[in-house]
Amino acid sequence: MPASGVLSALDVAVLAVERRSWPSSGPKERHIREHLGLSPTRYYQLLNALLDDPRALRHDAVTVNRLLRRRAARRDRR
Repeated sequence: MPASGVLSALDVAVLAVERRSWPSSGPKERHIREHLGLSPTRYYQLLNALLDDPRALRHDAVTVNRLLRRRAARRDRR
């Protein structure tokens, strides 16, 4: 975590991808590979770490809270 308390450009880009509405997983995964240079697996690892980062919540509370609710719902179904 940077000492400045500011998200990296990649972190901001990951949150921007999640802010968008995607018709299906195919276009989203293609965007992740082409624009972020990440595999979908690595992308979701970074995203999950971001959800637990208070800096991400400060940067985009609406998106982070929506994703946290979705993650909690998945855990509750298990």
